Parts: sequence; structure tokens; C-alpha cells
Amino acid sequence: MNAPQTAPPRAFAGSGVFALTVGLGAFLLFEVQFVLGKRLLPWFGGTSAVWTTCLLFFQAALLAGYGWARLLAGRCSPRRQRDLHLALLAAALLLLAWRAIVWPSPITPPETAKPLPSDAPVLAILALLASAVGLPFVVLAATSPLLQDWLARSRPGASPFWLFALSNAGSLLGLLGYRWSWSR
Repeated sequence: MNAPQTAPPRAFAGSGVFALTVGLGAFLLFEVQFVLGKRLLPWFGGTSAVWTTCLLFFQAALLAGYGWARLLAGRCSPRRQRDLHLALLAAALLLLAWRAIVWPSPITPPETAKPLPSDAPVLAILALLASAVGLPFVVLAATSPLLQDWLARSRPGASPFWLFALSNAGSLLGLLGYRWSWSR
């Protein structure tokens, strides 16, 4: 079995935008999960079922993002991939901009979005999360695998998997950053 080839240092020149995008995207994906989970926890009584439902949503949204990336990479030309992904990104950014105007923040629902006591908690949590960050989360989740594919296509023979490692580092920084910022 052949070991993955590593590219010479010059192959990584100009990859700074890829690296920054992947690292920041992973950081944001991780951070959003904690921010929204913490926001919703008191609304639903602070049970472990709230965290479990949040985990279910975010794992499903991550899978949807990976599915979108796979669909684009497998069926579209690179230019079409770029155009479709940028269109979805623009829609997500417009949604966040609108929410920044009408909500306390672009991703946290207002107090008026609290569920009624008679609402089914799991469905209410899933609906709140989907409306709050569904589209932006899926787009952000798709970005890293798409960039890895684009880097692999633009530099044949160079391994794009260092971006995956960078994604893991961004996630770890998101975990540490959340803990540090909210413990004060």
C-alpha cells in the first residue's frame, strides 16, 4: 500500500487562503455549537436531552454539508462547483445579515422564540437550531471538503490532507476558545 505523497514546500505556496478558510471554518463550526447549546439549555430545563438533541442536529447538519460537498465534487465542473457553493454562501450570509438586524445576534434566537410548555422539546430544539443556523452551518461544513478537493485537483500529487489536520486544530481552538471566553 502506497503512503500518501507529501508535496514539496513550494507546493504549499499560495495555500494560505485555503488554510485560513479551513481553520477559521472549523473554529466557527465548533464555537456555534456551544453558543447555541448554551442559549437553548435554560429554555428547555437544562437536561442532558437538550445537549443530546443539539448534538443530533449538528451531526446531521455536518453530514448534510459533507453530502453537499460530495455532490458538487462528484457531479459538477470546478467552475460550477464554485458558482453553486458561492450562491449558497451568499444566501447564508444574507440570512445572517437579516438576523443581525432582527435578532440579538446573527445566530441566537430572541427570547420571543422560546417554545411553549406544550411544545415537544426535541422537535422544538431541532426547529430552533434549523432556523437559527441550519443553512450557514451546512455551507460552512461543506467548505473544508470542497477546498480539499480543489487543492487536490489544482496540485496533482500533493496531499490535501494537511487541511484536514488544520481543520482538527481549528476545532480544538474553538473548544478552548469557548471555554476561555465564557469562563470569565
